[in-house]
Amino acid sequence: MAGSNLLGNLFGRSPIGPIQEHMQVANQTVQLLPDLFRATAADDWVRAKELHKEIERAERSADKLKRSVRRHLPKSLFLPVPRSDLLGLVSMQDSVANTARDIAVIVMGRNMRFPESLQEGLLEFVEACAATSAQALLAIQELDELLEVGFSGREVKRVEAMLKQLDKMERGTDKLAVNLRDKLFKLESELPPVDVMFYYRVLSLLGTVADEAEAVGDRLQVLMAK
Repeated sequence: MAGSNLLGNLFGRSPIGPIQEHMQVANQTVQLLPDLFRATAADDWVRAKELHKEIERAERSADKLKRSVRRHLPKSLFLPVPRSDLLGLVSMQDSVANTARDIAVIVMGRNMRFPESLQEGLLEFVEACAATSAQALLAIQELDELLEVGFSGREVKRVEAMLKQLDKMERGTDKLAVNLRDKLFKLESELPPVDVMFYYRVLSLLGTVADEAEAVGDRLQVLMAK
């Protein structure tokens, strides 16, 4: 028993589970965004405020998990992959949560409701960004399996297919964003200039969520290549 404890202390607690948990919480912040925009479209500001609080709680939880991973990530030579790569992965995952929170802060800070003619396209865009984040989570959930097989065999091919789909989904969000910006441009003369500025800002941040989700996949690809 003593020998077992010694080995446990030597190798340390596996960092993979906490890293996967961190991505799960980061993804939660993004999955709340479609409901937030539905609430604003319906002028249901009570519900929107509740969702804003949920997003902020999830983002704070992600921050705590990030700090815990950084604090407890082993510095020994027994990590299965470079420590710096795992820290980079956590930082990128955390960016997803931070950006989702930033979107909610702007929306609620301005009681922002997009023009009616943009609502359908906007929700499609938000849901596509949320789906991209969810796809990144699916890939990260395979990290422990990848380690078990030494980043080889069928598991690698399966995750590579997930990452390929992630890239495709992110490109899809780019196309939706372009369409929305084109429609917004045509409405600019009818809208208050300050509102227009913040509409563009929120659209940009939504696109950033999808970009950051794809970047999580890129980080995982780096781990698989080593």
